[in-house]
Order: sequence, then structure tokens, then C-alpha cells
Amino acid sequence: MLLTITTTHQPATDLGYLLHKHPNRCQSFPLSFGKAHVFYPEASTEKCTAALLLDIDPVGVVRGRTRHGYDRVRKHEKTVEHYISDRPYVASSFLSVAISKVLATALSGRCTPRPELAKQPIPFVAHLPVLPCRGDENFLRALFEPLGYTVACEAIPLDETFKSWPSSHWPSSHYRAVTLTNTVRLADLLSHLSVLIPVLDENKHEWLGKDEIARLLHYGDRWLTDHPLKEQIANKYLKRKKPLAVAALQRLMEGDDPDAEAEAAAEGWKEIAARKPITLNQQRLDLVQQVLKKHQAKHVIDLGCGEGELLQRLFADKSFERLTGVEVSYKALEQAKKRLRLNELPVHQSDCIHLMQGSLTYRDDRLQGYDAATVIEVIEHMDPDRLPAFERVLFEYIQPPVVIVTTPNSEFNVMFPTLTPGAMRHLDHRFEWTREEFQDWAKGIAKRHRYDVSFQNIGFEDSEVGSPTQMGVFVKGGK
Repeated sequence: MLLTITTTHQPATDLGYLLHKHPNRCQSFPLSFGKAHVFYPEASTEKCTAALLLDIDPVGVVRGRTRHGYDRVRKHEKTVEHYISDRPYVASSFLSVAISKVLATALSGRCTPRPELAKQPIPFVAHLPVLPCRGDENFLRALFEPLGYTVACEAIPLDETFKSWPSSHWPSSHYRAVTLTNTVRLADLLSHLSVLIPVLDENKHEWLGKDEIARLLHYGDRWLTDHPLKEQIANKYLKRKKPLAVAALQRLMEGDDPDAEAEAAAEGWKEIAARKPITLNQQRLDLVQQVLKKHQAKHVIDLGCGEGELLQRLFADKSFERLTGVEVSYKALEQAKKRLRLNELPVHQSDCIHLMQGSLTYRDDRLQGYDAATVIEVIEHMDPDRLPAFERVLFEYIQPPVVIVTTPNSEFNVMFPTLTPGAMRHLDHRFEWTREEFQDWAKGIAKRHRYDVSFQNIGFEDSEVGSPTQMGVFVKGGK
């Protein structure tokens, strides 16, 4: 199993700095399924090629001696056929593991002696002499070309064994010699290979679980959310386990998993976590914070605060003087209490932030006296017949000068192929509104209670279906 990476960037031997592997040395690394060797067939100032060669133990893989057994087979079920495989020769998920172990520093985008070099897109040619491609060549191109690669692909002829067969009966070869050319950061090139090579290989070797989702999130952190085939990539990477694929896509779209972050730190991926693209949830919280500061709100009440994400963000901003979170779920409040570390705060800080259990459809004197109220991804969890009571409590009884409401845009749901027509994004959602439905509801409230209301999209915006989240900002004083 071989991967070569070539650059003509001047001086080309800078590739050694990026890979943290000296061009004049041949290095070997033990892996659970064999050994990996890194060496340079060519190293000059004009052109430099690094090779990653995997020497896989096919017997150990089948017998389960390795930590990651490849399609482990029970002892009484093994036949000679199980020991005959393409694993030692073709690029597969074993190569993805080797990249993450042997080239971890390069994959993370770090280059201590030349940090500016790691951030710079430079010309690379990656060559995979044998790559399984089950399906037509178009799928291979559809994976790499949207990422900016020029793809050269050549079918590998079948073995001489079939020469005696009539040509019409020859089985087609699904192996390709593939060359990928692009000007890109080395970290991005390695992350693309780490995800897409297992996608092309039906025989992904590893057992699946939450750690696989974490790997997919980290490998695809900079590019997967924008890839036109992201659903197929997640599904195939996770061996067609749809619940895992859906969970991975939801985390990419909505936010990070604390367990995944902990694993990333343990594996030395702090730099990747630091440069993750901003998620939809982060965009939503950022915009809410900006709107609150624009209206100079000092005292804010977060209605339906959940586990306290927004409160945590606002508490770190010294421009907010008094914060209160209201939540009906006791369990969520306990999580918010831990997130905010309320038991550890000094007295002068603990007086500035409070949590309380309460319903948003009943009058409560404790809810009054705030400059602004936020209702972030909450109304869709209410039964529609409870919305009038919520409206009266918030806009008639509390009457904060500023109210911010966000909710999903149901029109955007067609962008999620995993959702069947008419299905909602969350099992607890009672409804999801179109943009027109949300605006009609908000404008009716504004007219009845003398507010001005404006609307804003949050997240990627499609020309036809809008963005995944819609926001309404109500300001007291309308006619």
C-alpha cells in the first residue's frame, strides 16, 4: 500500500519540514496492523517526493491479533479465502489510520520551525498506485473535484488469469491508479485523503462507534459541510450505518460534541479544534450577542435557556451586568449550573447570574425588569395551542424593550437528504415554520403589542430555500 506526495514548491525540500520527516532518512513506525515506512525517493530543491508505504500483516489482521481487526471472523468460520485479500496492496482505511498516526503533526496543520509554511497553499501531486473504486469513475471525480483537484484516473488491467476467458466474460476491475493535483495546504490534502479513501473502499476495517464520528468530524472539519456529496461521504465513511451518519452531519451543522472535543485533545488535535469552521449554533449565538450589544442591553433574561450555552457566552462579556436563565427542565438546569460553575463563583459574580425553573406560558413576577429577552430555538418545542399564552406572557405582561426569537426554517429541510418529506429536524419539535409563516406570526405580535420587528437569516443561505435558522428581533415602540 503506497501513497506518494510530490511538490515543486521552491525549495521543494520544505516538504520535510511540513511532514516533520527528514528527507535524508528512512523512518519506520509500528502500527497495530503492521508497519509504516516514510522515505523520499526524490529530494531536490526543484522537486521533492515523500512516500508512505504500509507493510500490512494480512494473517494477523484476519486472526484478530491486531487491535483493529479487519472484518474479524470467528475461528470456526475461517477459510483459506479469508487470508487472501487485497489489503496489503490497495489504499484503504488502513492508510487513513497511518496518516493520522505517522503524519499527525502535518495533519493538524502544525509546523513549528516554519509555521507560515503550514498555512500556505502549495502545489502538490498525490499518487495512489492502487485505489479501490467500487462504482464508476464519475463518483471518484465527484469526491475530489469539488475540492479543487485535477483527477487523473487509469483503470488497472486484470490479472493474466482471465486471459483464457472470452473477453465478454471478463470481470471488470474496480482498481484505479489515481493522481490528484491541487494547490492546497498539506493539512487539507491529508484530511481529504483520510476521509475520502475509506469512502471509496467498501471494506472499511474498523469497528464503528462514537469515536468514528469524532474522527469524521476532525478529518472533515474544514470542508465537509460545504461538500455537495457530504451525505454520501458520511454514510459510506461510517459503513452505511445511517444513525451514525445522521449524527455526524447534525454535529457538523449544529455544533460540537464535548466527547469529541475531549478525544481530540487527548490525541493532540488542539490546533484542529481551534481552527474549526464556525458552526450554525455558534453563528446563532454570535448574532444574538451582537444584537443585544447593538441595543445596549445590560440585563438579559434567556427564556428556555437549556443547558446555558448563551448565558455562558454572555457572562464572559463584561458589558452584560445581570443575566437570568429560565428553563422548565430540571435536568437541563442542572447541566446549566455545571456549565456556568455557579457553585464556584465568588459572591460579586454570583449576584450577576441566576437560574430558575419556570414555565414560559404563565405569568411570573421574576421575569420582569430586563432590558432584553432571548428565546433561542424554543418556540418550535411548544404545542401550537400554547403559543397565544406564551405571547401574552412575553409581549403583554413582561414587555421587555427588546425580544430576540430564533426558530428553524422548514423550507431549508430539503437540503437534508436524510429527512423524509414532511419530517422535522428533532423528535421534540411540535412544528417547524416556513419563512412566511414565521414572519406572519411575528408581524401579528408586533402589531398587537406595539413592537417593530425585523428579520434576519442565520447560516448558509440558499437563493431558493433561505437559511437553516430564521431570527426575528422585536423592539418596543412600534405603532
